[in-house]
Amino acid sequence: YIMAINLDAIKSRLNSLKNANNRTSNIWKPEPGEHQIRIVPYVHNRDNPFLELYLHYNLGKRSILSPVSFGRPDPIVDFAEKLKQTGDKSDWVMGRKLEPKMRVYVPVIIRGQENEGVKFWGFGKQLYQELLGFFADPDYGDITDPMNGRDITVEFKAKEQTGKDYPETSIRIKPNTSPITTDKSVLEKLSSQPNINDIFKEPSYDDMMKALQDWLNPSDEPAATETKSDTQKQNKNSIESSSTAASSVDDIGAAFDQLFNK
Repeated sequence: YIMAINLDAIKSRLNSLKNANNRTSNIWKPEPGEHQIRIVPYVHNRDNPFLELYLHYNLGKRSILSPVSFGRPDPIVDFAEKLKQTGDKSDWVMGRKLEPKMRVYVPVIIRGQENEGVKFWGFGKQLYQELLGFFADPDYGDITDPMNGRDITVEFKAKEQTGKDYPETSIRIKPNTSPITTDKSVLEKLSSQPNINDIFKEPSYDDMMKALQDWLNPSDEPAATETKSDTQKQNKNSIESSSTAASSVDDIGAAFDQLFNK
């Protein structure tokens, strides 16, 4: 007896692990406390250091990059729009949950850790608008300028510190200008910074269809061990919302066909 090896599944798993490692090593997530960073020019697009990505957070156990980040169609977005147009309140709520959320990334170096090279710092819409305000203010100039830019103090508070259900991040722009670095080895690392597209791989249209179908039909997936983690609670809530929205038909698969294949 010889067990057949699914090479495609093995390759897919290896790629998944590789992508996860890339994210871990190239993404900066501040610990609670104050940090000093510098936004640096993005060598793969020198005109704009801000990289807007759209991610689905309510599908499965991990975030999924939406192809709309690159101006390409996303079947999950199409399905969400059709849900919102049914006239049913629960369908509209589920459609909103399925929409991808914008996450903005900028290349940065962390003061005191310059030898680690460029990493990407991700944040939401509110902080993005605040940073754009500084960029638009001529009194600050180009804060990413290699010689006359400005460092940023980032203060991060975990939700346990804020007493709220979410953490908080605040920023202060340094009043004095300074060069990014005078260390030649750090300058070399600035020019060899990673490409955001190598960290967040764009899934194919078929991949997105499968992710949606798996979410709509959770019974097809292996049962997960019950824990009290926030992630699994969110997954459970998403599944319950899906079942409620499909209550007008015999099963969720029929709802999918009815809404998506019209």
